[in-house]
Amino acid sequence: MATSPRTGSEQANEPGAGDGARSDSCSYVVAGMTCAHCVASVRDEVSELPGVEVLDVDLESGRLVVGGSAAGDRGAVEAAVEEAGYSLEPA
Repeated sequence: MATSPRTGSEQANEPGAGDGARSDSCSYVVAGMTCAHCVASVRDEVSELPGVEVLDVDLESGRLVVGGSAAGDRGAVEAAVEEAGYSLEPA
């Protein structure tokens, strides 16, 4: 059975959360999102990447936070965002 990445609030309820245990994470800025459907499209594509454990997409700021072993793989994250129809802002 496939599991979906935890959101930030779900991670906060995990055992070990708040006691120094944390997953590596990276933040990105997604260009072009204008609605909840945009957020869902980005979330769906990025959540399919191997190693994504935590995922948060914020419409207002355009911020995408990816946690887990996939966090620092900008190329993979960028490809997933582009598959959803959007782009990452330059680093």
